[in-house]
Amino acid sequence: MPAMAITTFEDVEAEFDALDDWDDRYRLIIDLGRALPAMDPALKTDATRVRGCASQVWLHPRHDDGRLHFAADSDAAIVKGLVALVLMLTDGRAPAEIDPDAIRARLDALGLARHLSSNRTQGLASMVARIGELAREAA
Repeated sequence: MPAMAITTFEDVEAEFDALDDWDDRYRLIIDLGRALPAMDPALKTDATRVRGCASQVWLHPRHDDGRLHFAADSDAAIVKGLVALVLMLTDGRAPAEIDPDAIRARLDALGLARHLSSNRTQGLASMVARIGELAREAA
């Protein structure tokens, strides 16, 4: 059976429910990161670097037609997948629609905090906080 194309956060939730094993869930997260569009290296600056992440993470916002779009990358495969998860909940939305508390709740429902290292959990929180700041700045 071919693997389903995972394009929305709801797809991820359904896959997580279908997968019993966290190793399989980690592979799914890593695959999501591999599918992220490449980020222009020129955008990987100190200004776009997310503070509070043990790995290197970059987020570059673009405001277009009242919506925020993000270029993003990380130097760690699992973290890049976590970035992809966050972008599924934020990319292409109006700044006022981006609610860090709601994003955290959706991510928490996946059970990530129980299965990620404390550094990765903190990094994920830092990414969500940074996207919240960027949304407020763009509003």
